[in-house]
Amino acid sequence: MGAPAIGAALVSRGQSVNGAVVLATCNRFEAYLDVSDSSGDRDVSAEEAVAVVTELTGVAPGEFRGALAVHSEGAVAEHLFAVSSGLESVVIGEGEISGQVRRALESAREHGTTSPDLERLFQRASTASREVQNRTGLGGAGRTVVRLALDLASSRIADWRAENVLLVGTGAYAGASLAALRDRGVTEVGVFSPSGRAHKFAAREGVQPVTRDDLADALASATVIVTCSAAPGPVLTAEMITAARPETSGRLFVIDLGLPRNVEPAVAALESVELLDLETIRVHAPLRELNAPDDARDLVARAAAAFTAENTEHQVTSAVVAYRSHVFDLLDAELERLRSRGDSTDATERAMRHLVSVLVHQPTQRAKELARQGQGERVIDALNTLFDLGTSLDEAIAQAERTERTAG
Repeated sequence: MGAPAIGAALVSRGQSVNGAVVLATCNRFEAYLDVSDSSGDRDVSAEEAVAVVTELTGVAPGEFRGALAVHSEGAVAEHLFAVSSGLESVVIGEGEISGQVRRALESAREHGTTSPDLERLFQRASTASREVQNRTGLGGAGRTVVRLALDLASSRIADWRAENVLLVGTGAYAGASLAALRDRGVTEVGVFSPSGRAHKFAAREGVQPVTRDDLADALASATVIVTCSAAPGPVLTAEMITAARPETSGRLFVIDLGLPRNVEPAVAALESVELLDLETIRVHAPLRELNAPDDARDLVARAAAAFTAENTEHQVTSAVVAYRSHVFDLLDAELERLRSRGDSTDATERAMRHLVSVLVHQPTQRAKELARQGQGERVIDALNTLFDLGTSLDEAIAQAERTERTAG
């Protein structure tokens, strides 16, 4: 199911959902929702989101809930920053995910489902990801699942230039795999697509297309197979490989990068066949620095805390604007009453405006201080309780968001 369609449905059908960004990759589905501030609305929005996703995808509600984790408030930023930095990936620190996070935001923009709060969240996630890459051993040049898999395979392969490679899949991972193989000197590459897209990919990339009729011959001549297809089930089985390769065919190295698996696990038991899958890559992926994940987690936690404080201060600023507007509206009404009675002079109006400015200055400054200390919700609740801002606060927030969209 296309992520943009789900994002649009989450916004259009959620009563309190102001925006949605859906991050969908080969092994991840996450929906980031901008909902109203009350905890009740957050709970309702989570239930609505479950209903929308299960309906559109056909996944049974019970099965979906069994795989579901819900984050709110500051935990959302910390989770997204960790995801974007590669800390939640199959291989810690892999580089593809930061681009996928960025493209998820771009897609939400194109389909009109993002919001100012989500814009800030995802932009700061990109910043946090770059900081992790620059300041730790994670996310270095070439640290991707594909390249790490080939690094591990190199312990068995002496000269990649002599290998005959069959690539299964034609998506983004296939392109990354082909680039990594060519960096190692591979020249003999055939591509097979379970969905029939091999010719288009082959023409674009300058490799040999493999049809279903040619697949058995390609399996027989290959010395390395790299699978990275989005097929829902195994593309290669032990029976297919056994039928295509007589015992004298020699060694075969199979790298399965598919989620779900592209290669039947029984392939690993075949004689002269070695299978490297994502679980093996995850366990054995080397890190330049043993403490890099801990350092990265610390950076992510601090970045998330800073974002949460800034976001709260942004909300407090809107509340303060509403409070000040409320007070000065009262002042204008009182001055108008004095003018109608003939009791107002320029000196009187200047004095009253100065007095009101002095009176609102200290609460304004204190509100900003408390926001920076993480007590923004208390400030907003206090101002709302004392001055019954209601619609004024909603209008101030809406105006702030309009200004931010214009500036962006």
